[in-house]
Amino acid sequence: MKTWILCFLSVTLLAAAAPDPQTEKEILAVMAAYKQATMQKDAGALGRILSDDLTYTHSSNLHQDKAAVLAALNGKSVVEAMEFKDLRIRVYGSSAVVTTDVETRSNNAGAVTTTRLHVLHVLVKGPQGWQLVARQATRFPEPAAAEKK
Repeated sequence: MKTWILCFLSVTLLAAAAPDPQTEKEILAVMAAYKQATMQKDAGALGRILSDDLTYTHSSNLHQDKAAVLAALNGKSVVEAMEFKDLRIRVYGSSAVVTTDVETRSNNAGAVTTTRLHVLHVLVKGPQGWQLVARQATRFPEPAAAEKK
């Protein structure tokens, strides 16, 4: 009997992870708005996407809250391009986990850099809609010297 209950619960949880088309569309729209607000340094738009209790962790291990992320928009660095690759969404009730590879091109006072990251986003749906509550980024390893040639 325990085996049947465990099987039933496993199937139920796995089914819950697949987003319905409307939810997936809503989350994709939030991710697109996040991308645009970041690139345009739009603190108002980004502020609506970020939860008040945000935990934002960079690949450098820098941890920021919502206020720090919004304040960083005033810095010299400009994100000129941001591309999400292999974006995957898993929904668990009013929470969603979005994983994606992200390639960004940034310009910091004329110094242009490209960064490749694997990013985990956690969103929660509340009265304001889907909001980002956590982000964790991991930098892709640099290619070996032989691979660069």
